Amino acid sequence: LHPGDRYVYHGTDGKAHTRDVMIATYRTRVIDGVVCRVVFDRVWNNGLLSERTRDFYAQTKSGTVWYFGERTATLDRHGHVISRKGSFTSGVNGAEAGVFMKAHPRVGPSYYQEYYPGHALDVFTVLRRDAHVVVPVINTHHALLTKETTALEPGVVDHKYYVRDIGSVRELTVKGGSESLWLVGLTHMPRGHA
Repeated sequence: LHPGDRYVYHGTDGKAHTRDVMIATYRTRVIDGVVCRVVFDRVWNNGLLSERTRDFYAQTKSGTVWYFGERTATLDRHGHVISRKGSFTSGVNGAEAGVFMKAHPRVGPSYYQEYYPGHALDVFTVLRRDAHVVVPVINTHHALLTKETTALEPGVVDHKYYVRDIGSVRELTVKGGSESLWLVGLTHMPRGHA
């Protein structure tokens, strides 16, 4: 996630049309002694802003990306906060950073992406390293396919597709829901610009 990079996703959530815009900012925040990149994420359902989140990521020198928390808010149709469910910060109230993506992922092992008992317990498992995925920005047979679950919603299974040097390009609920999201636009800030 390079500062200034902007990802635009379109999709559906049940019968609602979804637009998700994620921007890697120039802001950083120190969490648990680690300097994290602040990422803004906004979700609109049928044209109304329904969720706004600040995510905190850090990458090791070897390349593994860690997730140190999120400050999230679910909004009503008037823009008022109705829930902050899922918010957590590593090192606070027993919450711990999770592995968002291994530098060299392999099929099989599972990892907590976020760990805050009772609030945030997402787990991912790599299913394939050579999955085929087609979205408006890329058509490839070299995507990483993961399965994501959480003990907080035991009947829900999501599949996510990642492409090297891009990131997440496709999400699909395959059990327990009907959400779908795909990358429709990616803008990179030229390197070296502030």
